[in-house]
Amino acid sequence: MFSNNPKNVSSKTSEASFPKDEDEESTEQFSDWNIPVAFNKKRHLENIEGGYKLTQTWRMKERMKTVSVALVICLNVGVDPPDIVKTQPCARLECWIDPFSMSPQKALEAIGNNLQKQYERWQPRARYKLSLDPTVEEVKKLCTSLRRNAKEERVLFHYNGHGVPKPTANGEIWVFNRMYTQYIPLSIYDLQTWMGAPSIYVYDCSNAGVIVELFKQFADQHEKDYEQMSQQNRLSTPAPNFRNCIQLAACSALQILPMNPDLPADIFTACLTTPIKIALKWFYMQNSARLMPDVTLEHIDKIPGQLNDRRTMLGELNWIFTAITDTIAWNILPRDLFQKLFRQDLLVASLFRNYLLAERILRSYDCTPLSSPPLPPTFQHAMWDAWDLALDLCLAQLPEVLEKSGDTFKHSPFFEEQLTAFSVWLAHGSEQRSPPEQLPIVLQVLLSQVHRLRALELLGKFLDLGPWAVNLALSVGIFPYVLKLLQSSAKELRPLLVFIWAKILAVDSTCQTDLVRDNGHKYFLSILQDTSMPSEERMLSVFVLSRMVHDHPCGQEAALQGSLVSICLEQLNDPSPLLRQWLAIALANLWANYDKARWTGVRDTAHEKLYALLKDPVPEVRAGTVYALGTFINAVQERSEHANKIDQNIAITLLNTVSTDMSPLVRKELVVALQYIVKAFENKFLSVALQEMREGAQVVMPAEFFFSEMMTSPSSSMKKNVSRDRTKTVSPASNYSTMDVVDLDRMKRVSSSSSISSLAMGGVQFGSVYQKLWEGMIALDSDPYPGVSSLSRIVTDYIRDQVKEATAPREVVEAKASSLPPSPSNRSSYLSGNNESTSPGISSSTDKLISRSIQLTPRSKKQVPNTISEDIVEEEDLKRKTLVSTQFVDWSCNYFAQPIMCLKKNIIDVESPEYYRREWRYMKNTEMRKESKIEISKMSNSRIEPQLFSTKCSCPAQAVTFHPYDPHIAIAVKDNITIWDYVQNDKQLVLRGERPLGGTAVRKICSLAYVNPHDTPLLASISDDGSLRIHSTINGNLVTAWPAAPKKSYSSFPSSVNRNYLMNWDQERQEFIVGGNSQFLRIWDAERELMTADIPTSSDSYVSSISLDPTGGMLMCIGCGDGTVRIFDRRLPPNEARIMIYREHTAWVVNASFIDNNQIISGSTNGDVRSYLLSHHHSQVVCQIQNQGMKALAVHSQADIMACGAMSQIHMYRRNGNHVNTLRYNANEWFYAPKCGPVGCLEFHPSRSILAAGSADALVSLYSMENKR
Repeated sequence: MFSNNPKNVSSKTSEASFPKDEDEESTEQFSDWNIPVAFNKKRHLENIEGGYKLTQTWRMKERMKTVSVALVICLNVGVDPPDIVKTQPCARLECWIDPFSMSPQKALEAIGNNLQKQYERWQPRARYKLSLDPTVEEVKKLCTSLRRNAKEERVLFHYNGHGVPKPTANGEIWVFNRMYTQYIPLSIYDLQTWMGAPSIYVYDCSNAGVIVELFKQFADQHEKDYEQMSQQNRLSTPAPNFRNCIQLAACSALQILPMNPDLPADIFTACLTTPIKIALKWFYMQNSARLMPDVTLEHIDKIPGQLNDRRTMLGELNWIFTAITDTIAWNILPRDLFQKLFRQDLLVASLFRNYLLAERILRSYDCTPLSSPPLPPTFQHAMWDAWDLALDLCLAQLPEVLEKSGDTFKHSPFFEEQLTAFSVWLAHGSEQRSPPEQLPIVLQVLLSQVHRLRALELLGKFLDLGPWAVNLALSVGIFPYVLKLLQSSAKELRPLLVFIWAKILAVDSTCQTDLVRDNGHKYFLSILQDTSMPSEERMLSVFVLSRMVHDHPCGQEAALQGSLVSICLEQLNDPSPLLRQWLAIALANLWANYDKARWTGVRDTAHEKLYALLKDPVPEVRAGTVYALGTFINAVQERSEHANKIDQNIAITLLNTVSTDMSPLVRKELVVALQYIVKAFENKFLSVALQEMREGAQVVMPAEFFFSEMMTSPSSSMKKNVSRDRTKTVSPASNYSTMDVVDLDRMKRVSSSSSISSLAMGGVQFGSVYQKLWEGMIALDSDPYPGVSSLSRIVTDYIRDQVKEATAPREVVEAKASSLPPSPSNRSSYLSGNNESTSPGISSSTDKLISRSIQLTPRSKKQVPNTISEDIVEEEDLKRKTLVSTQFVDWSCNYFAQPIMCLKKNIIDVESPEYYRREWRYMKNTEMRKESKIEISKMSNSRIEPQLFSTKCSCPAQAVTFHPYDPHIAIAVKDNITIWDYVQNDKQLVLRGERPLGGTAVRKICSLAYVNPHDTPLLASISDDGSLRIHSTINGNLVTAWPAAPKKSYSSFPSSVNRNYLMNWDQERQEFIVGGNSQFLRIWDAERELMTADIPTSSDSYVSSISLDPTGGMLMCIGCGDGTVRIFDRRLPPNEARIMIYREHTAWVVNASFIDNNQIISGSTNGDVRSYLLSHHHSQVVCQIQNQGMKALAVHSQADIMACGAMSQIHMYRRNGNHVNTLRYNANEWFYAPKCGPVGCLEFHPSRSILAAGSADALVSLYSMENKR
């Protein structure tokens, strides 16, 4: 969200928004920007759920390798084919060799050897086989042999047909007979059969396009043939998929290869295998005469360096060529096709890069190469201009370099310029724009130490744009490079690499496998344990490690060996909240279902060290800590007394510390953590739930009966039924006769420390750990935040439903027993019954339970071999499954998946709609304050009398509150809140409450307050059950809720007293002060979402009103039911906070309000209104309402007016006690006088002269200074 601190806004924006004039308007507007905004963090605004799920397309499903290459050359040197008439002179070079410079046979062999060497540069590990001027049989033998050896890998077939006729329209290429006297046709259909699939074909001959066109027809024919063979059961091997074969053809159908004598005859092969050489020659031929007169073709052949050495001139050109062709392909091809052709196979990728060059060169000679799969045209792509510039700069300095015998040359600025272009894109980049075309170049730059630092920095900025950017970077092939860079020891790369890896793992956690396999985790462990490193880098490192160990046993083992437990524990007190949060989550993921890591934590007292974080000022840290302690409990594989004791202590600590945490984020994690205790000690909780049921039923039910039945029910048989009947009582009319106790001494639950039998006999003692935990879970069932209560009910219903299943009446048991035939092995001990009909109320699940239990009675001697152990194993597997879970960790990962650089720099987008909305809102507030001041200034000569608005409610209103800036009033009736626009008489929003679980009583709202009224307003309400809820006033959504009531509530107050809870909201300090039916005032910090103090009232009575110093001071005053007014200073320790007490009233104080930081006005039910100056020890009587007493008192915070509500009228007074007027309820004079029923609540608008009155006849009326109707 946006910061409210204008210091964070750019100076330009600050000057535009806040003029430096010292006028009142600018000062007031500036003050709104300084007021903090509460409940606007991501945890309040977002659903707590995982975000972007990467549909992984970047990682190849299966890598492929071209392992065999058949080089078939049909030249027949010295004899031209009959169907082509060559020009004179014509192209003669084959593989850069002139075949007429030596004998035909030697030339053929030299050409073949050169072709093999040219291919070997791209794939040196492949198996190459030459076939020079072959026959059909020789080609068949060669292809079948290579396919047999290649198995499922790819085979390449290169065909040079310059010495034979063009391919035919029937799909045939030509070879020779043994005597070289005839050209023999070779069908592509047969060639497909011999080559199999997967294969790649290169056709360097005229009319090659006809082969590509017919190849698919032959592939379809093969499929039909294989299908017929399969139907006839004559197919012993799977049919090859010829559709996945790749083809590269030198030209289209009916086209003839160029015959320019300055070009090689095999120009297509030259482009595919020697791209730099042919590119230089072609470029020279296009431009040399005009631009480079000093450069000759001989110079080009002498360019110094090696192709595979990027530090040399030739190697740099090759590096640039690779980057450019990759970039063209990535920007033009669909992602899946790019992955297949440019990332799956090293040789295929090289050939297709070079094919792009072949298309460019051959098209300049009216020749169009073809490929299958087909590629879009690339010969006019803008990146070719960059390639021409690189060649130009290279050739321009070539004569000087050669003259100085290969001295150092001037490196090309290509990569620097491309990085600059990439940075320009980043300055304005977004998901809506087309991807940056320089991304593949950034990948290539990572190979260079010179540009690596800048490339990583730009890559990090790109990844920070969001998950879509990470997906693009992974699809272009960035992952192997950043994985290899973890082997680097360069310290300057550390912050960049940890940031990049955090981004990658936040989007795609499957990279954890590669990280562990390559020992990359050691890089992050070394950063994390170095406390001299910035906390941000350590935070990113621990996030990477936490993702590495998440659901990854190999990662857990590697991290444990790297001492991750001790490294994390040593830094739990780090000042960085994000680091503390992810240290806890990393520990949680490390020992999740990993007993060895848990016991390492036990030895280091990890659980006790984590306790300190349960009171951390950041809710996300507390939630992460609870999550860690929960997985700590669940990590136990074999229970022992030591493990049980530790887990019980953890559970009790969690319950005592965070069960009333202000943040539902934390309480939800608490429920998840406590479920592990419930599952681990299920029998104990079954016993506690049974006691609860027996006490509710008020009928004696043998425990032995319940547990004999319960034992036959799988403990983890979860029901989807989440019962809403929380009493779970059993009818006293049920007939629970005495039954034989099941002897189950030998059967024990694997996950529990004691048997069900012993639990059934002994039960659980009152006040035990399990009873306290169970009571805590029951309290969470009624949590005011639905996300917490729903999770808790699933856990408690899981236990209660099992108890309900086990408590079936005897009639059902006997009916089931009599319906079962005796088996041969236990005929004599068959359990007889009276076969009475079952009650209609018995559930089918109980029937199943009883039917299972009959065979396990002690009278039965039937053996059940091979079932008990299986049931125990199945039960243990079910025990490992969680009943409830949250997406807190996945949601926390979203932080790293989304842009975070702007958050670190605290950048505000002053042109965003959100910023404009706030600016408009604050300007409107300023105008409202100016108007209110004018209105208040008129109050000294006016009175509040005309009725502005009135509405009839279903019941009398308990509380009302005004919005300070909008014409809205919130009215609380029972558990509903209605927000009205009192100017337009329009109902804006209705917030309907939920009925308390398991009861018929309706929760009653006692007090209301607007939160963030200057910004996006929220509405706070506290109800008589002590729960405080925050709702959005825009859509009514519940933002947060928590049990806010102070401790030590009374139950001995007179029944005539409304035992309400009250609250007051301090916007400046973001604090709630809650009191009421308690001896304490509880202060809640909304920023930290923590209870910060329990201030004792030192009164034996309830709190009836709470008021804060309106000048922003730390004083507060309360009115009490014993007639006292007490003053507190929040700066002092709780036990010393009360600084003054006035005992002037003799009856219940209906209200005590600060007028300023030195004056208080209070009133009691006796009708006396008193004024206090804090510098005096006694009050001054302002006025006395005779006879009727007083039900409510409201004092305007700015105007000299107060309202006293009596039984049927409202008296308006000045602060000095002068009576102004009376609003009466008079049935006979209703036409002349404003109506007012018996008053229930009164409230003044905080800045305007408007009074709201709620009466006992369910009317809410607003009275104003002016008659606006």
